[in-house]
Amino acid sequence: DERVKEMSTLRKALIRPELGGMVGTVAVFVFFLLFALDSGMFSAQGVMNWSTVSAQFMIIAVGACLLMIAGEFDLSVGSMIGAAGMVLALSIAEFGLAPWLAVIVAFIFALLIGAFNGWLVTRTGLPSFIVTLGMLFLVRGVTIGITRELTGRTQVGGLRDVTEGSIFVQFFAGDLVLGPKAGIGFLQNLPEVAIPAAVFWWILVSVVAWYVLTRTTFGNWIFGAGGSAVSARNVGVPVRGVKISLFMATAASAALLACIQVFTVGSADVLRGEQKELEAIAASVIGGTLLTGGYGSPIGAFFGALMLGMTRVGIPRAGVPAEWYVAVR
Repeated sequence: DERVKEMSTLRKALIRPELGGMVGTVAVFVFFLLFALDSGMFSAQGVMNWSTVSAQFMIIAVGACLLMIAGEFDLSVGSMIGAAGMVLALSIAEFGLAPWLAVIVAFIFALLIGAFNGWLVTRTGLPSFIVTLGMLFLVRGVTIGITRELTGRTQVGGLRDVTEGSIFVQFFAGDLVLGPKAGIGFLQNLPEVAIPAAVFWWILVSVVAWYVLTRTTFGNWIFGAGGSAVSARNVGVPVRGVKISLFMATAASAALLACIQVFTVGSADVLRGEQKELEAIAASVIGGTLLTGGYGSPIGAFFGALMLGMTRVGIPRAGVPAEWYVAVR
């Protein structure tokens, strides 16, 4: 239609939410390429190291990103990681459940907390910032109290002995080895590198989130709920259901990260995941998601997480004390 104003390709690129995250990631990459090249940061295994850190950021950032696009926050993500991990560990170590069944229990626990967060926010009209801040303290405190009551400690270890040899556990803590040991002809000349399962989860979660947000009706509902909840509700968008679903998705991402951490390390700690909620929000905002809702992209959060991961690993590799990462973050 000639009445519709044409937009140049450059203009379309400049208004994309991912642009800032992409530019920032390139800038950080170049910076460490100049100052940490000799540290091994960009060797095959070095790349895997900061990719693994980035993967853990992204797994929780994607849930935070979608929820922020819908106009809400979830500050309980960090405590949910510790709580879901402890539920998983206690189910295996104290109650003798099989790993696959313990994972289901941990996800059900997280989904129930997420559903309650969403229900409380949508039913009371209280700001999600306040509701989930309260849930952060509640979940953390209850986790510490129950764990000490059951075990006398705030950590549960020895899971590797119980889960060793489990094929199911490999989905969360296994490595795909590329190079000569892979036994595949065209890989024989590549340097040996182990790709952790977390990296595959990172890619899978990013792709699924991008598809849901940009290629489905539910994705349009997310943008509508965050842009103007009243207008969206007036045209038939189930705003309450959308927001509850996204709170549950955020909790599920926390449970996923908890499973990866517990099976990788072989232990659980009630304080694991502390401040992860802030890193998830940071990755989303770096990737172009607005704090006011209605605008953002999981691809932007992907680059935001990549930038944080490179920074966390690169700062000590560049000869700077690791404590400075907190200031940079």
